[in-house]
Amino acid sequence: MTILVTGGAGFIGSNFIYYLLKEHPEDRVLCVDCLTYAGNLSTLKEALEKPNFRFFKTNICDREGVYEIFEAEKPDIVVNFAAESHVDRSIETPEIFLQTNILGTQVLMDACRKYGIQRYHQVSTDEVYGDLPLDRPDLFFTEKTPLHTSSPYSASKASADLLVGAYHRTYGLPVTISRCSNNYGPYHFPEKLIPLMIANALNDKPLPVYGTGENVRDWLYVEDHCRAIDLIIRKGTEGEVYNVGGHNEMKNLDIVKLICDALGKPQSLITFVTDRKGHDMRYAIDPTKIHNELGWLPETKFADGIQKTIKWYLDNKPWWETIISGEYVHYYEKMYGNR
Repeated sequence: MTILVTGGAGFIGSNFIYYLLKEHPEDRVLCVDCLTYAGNLSTLKEALEKPNFRFFKTNICDREGVYEIFEAEKPDIVVNFAAESHVDRSIETPEIFLQTNILGTQVLMDACRKYGIQRYHQVSTDEVYGDLPLDRPDLFFTEKTPLHTSSPYSASKASADLLVGAYHRTYGLPVTISRCSNNYGPYHFPEKLIPLMIANALNDKPLPVYGTGENVRDWLYVEDHCRAIDLIIRKGTEGEVYNVGGHNEMKNLDIVKLICDALGKPQSLITFVTDRKGHDMRYAIDPTKIHNELGWLPETKFADGIQKTIKWYLDNKPWWETIISGEYVHYYEKMYGNR
């Protein structure tokens, strides 16, 4: 099969590409990424050496460019990771999120309709459900939980989910949607909580924590998420939504303290900053449906996954140091400038 992965130079998309290349070497893997600030082509350095992998620098909102790729490569499956995803940035510039996350999704599905595919998969987020109260640990998000967004980012992702469902019902497009909890692991862009805390702690910089750090997230090791998506695109039921959660609920503050301890850094580096506008208090996913239908369960406990993640950042300092310095944005020109 030929699998087209959009947003594949980002965090989860790149991990998914490496998962496919490892688990399904018989498949061709295509990556479409416009290399915005969060897309890093150096992340795909090893993939670029594989004969069954191709990279296209294209924005998913570029209808002509997307159609050219579909016509030439004829993908069987499309997995859409491409999205603006940082909540703080969505509060500052919401229009970019609406363009990429909604209109870009429309362009991809129109291409799927025009050229034909076996499956279009939309990678969504648990943030479309809003949040849960801290004093109700018995409550979890299910696929039946109403959408109740809190930020322009989550509103744009919920809009895309509704559009995907509409294309399935109206046009018969074979679609699936997954909504995951917070991912962590290798290649996580250093503006997000865990990699930011690791990088700052290693450089003895302040560790900024929103509010009092009581916000709870359900953490999912990225490889477990990749395995879930692979199952969904091959065995999942068309038109269905699957929640993918880690059963690893942690307070933000406890994660930062854990990172300090693991790196031998003082917790006095922790600095509490003004809370984010509309900050959700708790996310927690019930993954019963994907377990019952596809046999998926998360395999990585947070205590193990966070240690693997910290070790990866220690072993791969050049990767995130070039991002912090801004040098990573020149990698594409170095790779393709003279071609």
